[in-house]
Amino acid sequence: MRSVVKFGGSSVADIEKMRTIARYLLNRSISGEELVVVVSAMGKTTNALLSMAREAVQNPSKREMDMMLSTGEQVSIALLTMILEAEGQEAVSLTGYQAGILTEGLHTRNKIKDIDTGVIEKHLSQGKVVVVAGFQGYNREGEITTLGRGGSDTTAVALAAKLSCPCEIYTDVDGIYGVDPRIYPKARRLASITYEEMKEMAFLGAKVMEPRSVDIAHHYGVRLYVGSSSEGKPGTVIQEGEDSVEERSITGVSVLENIMMVTIHPLKNVSENTAKIFSKLAKEEINVDMISQSPLPDGSVSVSFTASAEEEPVVRTLLTELLSSMDGVELSIRADILKLSVVGSGMRTQSGVAARLFELFSENAITFLQVTTSEISISYTLEKKYKDQAVQLIADAFHL
Repeated sequence: MRSVVKFGGSSVADIEKMRTIARYLLNRSISGEELVVVVSAMGKTTNALLSMAREAVQNPSKREMDMMLSTGEQVSIALLTMILEAEGQEAVSLTGYQAGILTEGLHTRNKIKDIDTGVIEKHLSQGKVVVVAGFQGYNREGEITTLGRGGSDTTAVALAAKLSCPCEIYTDVDGIYGVDPRIYPKARRLASITYEEMKEMAFLGAKVMEPRSVDIAHHYGVRLYVGSSSEGKPGTVIQEGEDSVEERSITGVSVLENIMMVTIHPLKNVSENTAKIFSKLAKEEINVDMISQSPLPDGSVSVSFTASAEEEPVVRTLLTELLSSMDGVELSIRADILKLSVVGSGMRTQSGVAARLFELFSENAITFLQVTTSEISISYTLEKKYKDQAVQLIADAFHL
């Protein structure tokens, strides 16, 4: 049997934790498994490197950032391999380049184009545990690249797809919960969740898995398992949906807090002016999320959208300049909001979810500013002060 096993930064935060992981891997290897191990940088190494770069220069080169950030994972793979060898297990460490991980795109935000698994296959055939640096690869110019947020998860799942085997993600949580236990202590761990639900929850704010990695798993049919590296509790399986999923209308609740809501009104010549606004945002690579439009009595409209709060200075400058040529148009930006989303494949076949949510908000005087839907989710923008109350009401009502 062959498996890709990934350990996050908290799981390899120090040498003692690495020794524990090495013993775990040794036991699996002795039983006959072929193992490809993907590891992140130790603990908060990546954050420390980022801080160092920003201290050195105000605007560091993206190419040099990739060169520097890739060193964090290289330290991890070398140390873990040394420990495995000291335990009597043949092992080899490989950087993204040595593992054949070809990428494309912008520095610090590359995407995996392809993987040549020849070197990995050779080492596996020799009985070695192969330890691969997550988060990194190389481009066609031969330069070191990194994959951005959640890059080690993406590395692991992409390797599993190419090697036609399951992928296990070990982190500091014992699986995926329908609700963040820090907000709702009675939250239940999910034994399983569908690819679609996990992707939706990840895009809408759940931070356990990176959306790209789930998308790759879904596309190639990679069975994913998420569990704790330190606790013996069972984790969560992410796989194709089964009929039994219809027994629950809602699988989980996600909360995304670091957002802002931008409102522009009164907007006339609606199609032309709306096109100008969103074209300008697109050119600046501003990712726009929830969009709503409300008619005003004079025939104009009020247009609102959400985006990352980190983009506030850019958005404010850009729109202030653009709207200066539109007489009487006002711009307002609110940062006191969050996006709350309920997700569940069961919504395809079970009616009444939206009605129940609206009832809960009405009965408890919770006002929402926007609402959008997809086939398996309903999202609201709310004032941040309602977060805990809204999550707990929904979790109780839908037995999450």
